[in-house]
Amino acid sequence: MNSKKNIKGRSFLQSFTFSLLIVAFVLLSACDYNRRTTGWQYFEDMVTSPAYESYTANPNFADGKTMQPPVPGTIPRGMVPYAYEKTDEDRVLAAATLVNELENNKTNLQRGEKMYGVYCMQCHGDTGDGQGPLYVNKKYTYPPASLLSEKMLASPEGDIYHVITVGHGIMAEHGSMIRPEDRWKIAMYVKEVLQK
Repeated sequence: MNSKKNIKGRSFLQSFTFSLLIVAFVLLSACDYNRRTTGWQYFEDMVTSPAYESYTANPNFADGKTMQPPVPGTIPRGMVPYAYEKTDEDRVLAAATLVNELENNKTNLQRGEKMYGVYCMQCHGDTGDGQGPLYVNKKYTYPPASLLSEKMLASPEGDIYHVITVGHGIMAEHGSMIRPEDRWKIAMYVKEVLQK
């Protein structure tokens, strides 16, 4: 009789232990070890975006492309259309018609100096004499223009603004890199500080 009780007791103990292990396994496997999230997901469409990637096919448009060109006649935010091209005629026209409307003050000159140091000094030099580090160190073999030449001394700020915007000769355009306001400040700095 005792052996039957021992067998029943062992069987119960084994069943209880097995049940306890199952419960422990279920509880532990349900735990999320990522403490940055609750693990709850309320809006499936917010987690898994239904949006199309830029270069994927898209049945919503007639041409089947997701990335569409801008609407004709629109201008991207922050872009100011520039009416002049990189030609000698347009350079003369820009020099005659463009006027710097920014106030000639210390703040604008300091900003112009800073932007000159970032974008212009490497070629045109600290003083504007065309002896910048890229030319002096033979990294650039063609001599940059001197901003102190007679031609540049006679040119108005509008001419400098135009050349910064669209480039001239071998000088590349900087209009895509420098905001219009900063281009005017660079032109102001060249006329009021470097050329004085």
